[in-house]
Amino acid sequence: MNALGDLVRLRAMEPADAEALWRWNHDAEVMHWMDENYPQTLTQVRSWLEERPRNDYGDVLFGIEVLADATLIGLVRLHGAEPETGIAELDIYLGEKGHWGKGLGTDAMRTACRYGFEKMRLHKITLTVVTENEAAHHLYRKIGFVDEGRLRQVFRRDGRWLDKFTMGLLHGELR
Repeated sequence: MNALGDLVRLRAMEPADAEALWRWNHDAEVMHWMDENYPQTLTQVRSWLEERPRNDYGDVLFGIEVLADATLIGLVRLHGAEPETGIAELDIYLGEKGHWGKGLGTDAMRTACRYGFEKMRLHKITLTVVTENEAAHHLYRKIGFVDEGRLRQVFRRDGRWLDKFTMGLLHGELR
């Protein structure tokens, strides 16, 4: 269950990916715009990957690898999907900061959305983004997501409550 883009390959996460995932989740710069969880040990992250149910229609978790050298640089997830609605929520982040700004996130987003629409037969993909995260908001709009609403003061960072945009992409709108 892989998905190929122009620059990246999406593949199922493995227990061997635990160290990278643990490192990313403990990097304040990587996690700046992400909802924070309580710290976990490397053993806990490895156990989570080992015990996690296999990917299925309702929850697909992919590692993002660079095609050129198979380096794992991040993850993308389509979750909350139900056949009755044909809607899933998308989460993504690149944990390897040396790969930021090279188009890999854009390619991973497009590849994940294509997978959702073609393989999962989704009608719509949704996401939320902190309003101050201008780079991500720009990326999502560039590939076709549109603002659908604003959630007021739902994200706390640096002692401030911030808003999030809700965004959606319908089948056929991907650019």
